[in-house]
Amino acid sequence: MSQLTTPGSTRRTHADATTAGTTPAGSAQSPPAEPPSHRGRFLTSRRGAWIVLAIALAICAVVLGPLRATEAPPRGDSVPASAESAVAAQVGETFPGSDVAPVLVVLDRGGDPLEQADLDAAAEMGEALAALTGHAVSPVIPAEDGAAAMLSVPITLGADNSATADVVDDVRATVAEHTAQGLTAQVTGGPAFGADIASSFDGADITLLLVTIAIVAVLLIGTYRSPVLFLVPLLVVGVADQVASILTKWLGTTFDLQFDGGIISVLVFGAGTNYALLLISRYREELRRHESHRTALAAAWRGAVPAIVASNITVVLALLTLALATLPGTRGLGIASAAGLVVALAAAVIVLPAALAVCGRKIFWPFVPRAGQPDPQETGIWSRIARFVVGRPTQVVVSAVLALGILASGLLGTQIGLTQTEKFRVASESAAGLEVLAEHYPAGEAAPLQVYAEASEADQVASELESVEGIVRVQPTQTDEWTRFTVIGEAAPGTPEAENLVTTIRDAVTDPDVPAADRTVLVGGANAQDLDEAAAADRDFLVVAPLVLLVALIVLIVLLRSVLAPVLLLVVNVVSSAAAIGAGTWLGRALFGFPALDVMVPLLAFLFLVALGIDYTIFLVHRARHEAVAHGTREGMVRAVAHTGAVITSAGIVLAGVFAALGVLPLVTLGQLGLIVGVGVLLDTLLVRAVLVPAIFALVGDRIWWPSAPAASAPVDATVGAAQVEDAAHSGRGDS
Repeated sequence: MSQLTTPGSTRRTHADATTAGTTPAGSAQSPPAEPPSHRGRFLTSRRGAWIVLAIALAICAVVLGPLRATEAPPRGDSVPASAESAVAAQVGETFPGSDVAPVLVVLDRGGDPLEQADLDAAAEMGEALAALTGHAVSPVIPAEDGAAAMLSVPITLGADNSATADVVDDVRATVAEHTAQGLTAQVTGGPAFGADIASSFDGADITLLLVTIAIVAVLLIGTYRSPVLFLVPLLVVGVADQVASILTKWLGTTFDLQFDGGIISVLVFGAGTNYALLLISRYREELRRHESHRTALAAAWRGAVPAIVASNITVVLALLTLALATLPGTRGLGIASAAGLVVALAAAVIVLPAALAVCGRKIFWPFVPRAGQPDPQETGIWSRIARFVVGRPTQVVVSAVLALGILASGLLGTQIGLTQTEKFRVASESAAGLEVLAEHYPAGEAAPLQVYAEASEADQVASELESVEGIVRVQPTQTDEWTRFTVIGEAAPGTPEAENLVTTIRDAVTDPDVPAADRTVLVGGANAQDLDEAAAADRDFLVVAPLVLLVALIVLIVLLRSVLAPVLLLVVNVVSSAAAIGAGTWLGRALFGFPALDVMVPLLAFLFLVALGIDYTIFLVHRARHEAVAHGTREGMVRAVAHTGAVITSAGIVLAGVFAALGVLPLVTLGQLGLIVGVGVLLDTLLVRAVLVPAIFALVGDRIWWPSAPAASAPVDATVGAAQVEDAAHSGRGDS
């Protein structure tokens, strides 16, 4: 096959084309279609690039202007509205004072017995707190061991945890003023926990953004080896992140969605940077073939955009499957994240090419690629790795699968569910107070259960509660229609024992065959919410996980025009995801002491690992199919790895680093998610995409494309001829 000629000679004459191609005798020739090279020209033209940038700036001005004041939706319900604990909470709102809940002030001397003077000081503290809150504070409640004392302080709850945090701060300030010398006083209980969670996020989003920008900047400088080039994608993706942040806040407020904005920011930065890396890598490749940087950029756009769009569609559709989840936070995160990734796509395939067109070739300084330079990727390290792998496919597949299996064994014995004290990455007063409370009082004091019974059922429910083991005391409160039993248990909140107590009580007093909304007896409270949240998370995983796999399979089938390859790739992706979760779980236990995974982590980690793993599959296999048109499957895969190995590795490292930034946020849940996805992305990049997938393609050969074949899917057209095949091999245009 002839070598690629100069830019001016790449378009063959009709006579040349018909010599290489074939046209059936006697058939009429249709007018040639518009050459593929016309696609992307407007974005990269001198005038078009400035028009695109002007439109993008106008859109940003609209979004970042009037919508900038939009507030993020509060972190609200943790369980579905149909859950028994949620229905019980609705009944609780009909009771007088439903907007009032107690916080607990726990006083101790580090294990030493309290003196009478300490109890007197605690009583004075109670009077001051009553004056502050406007509610009667309980008498001082000494512990049986004499080493602690407790006050129950009712407070009026705010509209959300942030508003309640202001009230809790006032309570803590008053407590500090009236704490006797040598005493330690800590405010804990349900409202205090919610307030500490809200307060811990103060400034966290800014910290996350700054850490993310720093990580991306450092990795981009290392990738491009240019002190200038990294600024362009960083600026484009950074603005896209701000637009996505405001847009998702508006969506959350408009459609009552609950989500964590930190995860969305990480996804936008990670995916946007990945798209930029793929486009710029292809751009640098084309600059070695074309004198004009605009022609090179247009060719790079045509070659890279199909894979970028396909990968984006995969992740967006996978995220949209979360709309079927029952947990409010999971459902809201899926919809908002999908919107954010659409913004990232627009920035990467529309705004970034225009910005690169304006900057020109010198943006790569000091290593500026010139036309006619040899492509180092053809014989680089990734080419050598690929040739080694395809030369020993059986050994490589066996070794890689064994390695993934060993990593997946980290899932053995993994516990799901964190207690309240385990959910904080950093120390909090409410968590420390709960530990002191558990040492000297029934641990259930901090999170009592609420059992609601209609008036006709109250006597029977009271009798049944008396027979349940693990209950310390029961306090009834009556209205005309309902009786509320405040149940104090022995178990600490959030522990398996506390959830078992909820199950035992429900088995004793409720009818599980009746929907929660129709029941005459309901069991609610924080521990009941934990149990309902875990049940909803299990249900969501069983519903959403298969849909995520189905979405990925359909996208791969459409993109590759094959059935066998997508099925094999999806199996590899599932195994890789299991290995990543296992490895991340083991590292969490060994390095950070995580005792269990939060209930939301398995589903979100699986979704991100599958969707983002398919991203890299698309980047690699889309190129391999184009290369196979001219070179066959084995050699096509070698060339695909040679050309995409560096960019996929760079993209994986950037994405892993961005997800690692979630560790700066205060909740263990986000730290676990960042760790698992970060490990998974590196595993997928360095082992699965670089080694296992090429080995499988080499082992199966041309049959991998069944029922089609690459050559059959990209025939040599009579009007383009051999040049079409040549261009398909080099720039990925023949099949896109």
